[in-house]
Amino acid sequence: MTNLTPYLFFDGNCQQAMEFYQSCLGGELTALKVKDSPAANSFPPALQDKTLNARLKSAALEISASDWCAPGRTPVRGNTVCLYLSGGTMEELKALFARLSEGAEVTDPLKEMFFGLYGALNDKFGVRWMFQGNK
Repeated sequence: MTNLTPYLFFDGNCQQAMEFYQSCLGGELTALKVKDSPAANSFPPALQDKTLNARLKSAALEISASDWCAPGRTPVRGNTVCLYLSGGTMEELKALFARLSEGAEVTDPLKEMFFGLYGALNDKFGVRWMFQGNK
């Protein structure tokens, strides 16, 4: 089954923000720094202490987040919140990506990463979508 989760981007304070949300909402918080990930060597030194991915989860909610780690792109209001489709089968994610790609700006074509399949796009209405499937 594919899950839909809000995904938030922060400008260097992801860990603090997610700890705050945890104190307000409860749940279990997990976080991975760039320097602790298998992709650490593909990021410049300035990004090593950034949060690559954080997840706050309880029975009632799930929020995912990271620090902005795309040096070639600028965070602006509107592209710091997106809809995050995860789980499901690779075929399901590929089909959803293909359908939502119609008239969209594909910023990150679907591809295999160290954690599984990943892709992102801004749909024809300007809504940001990210896709992730586990290996």
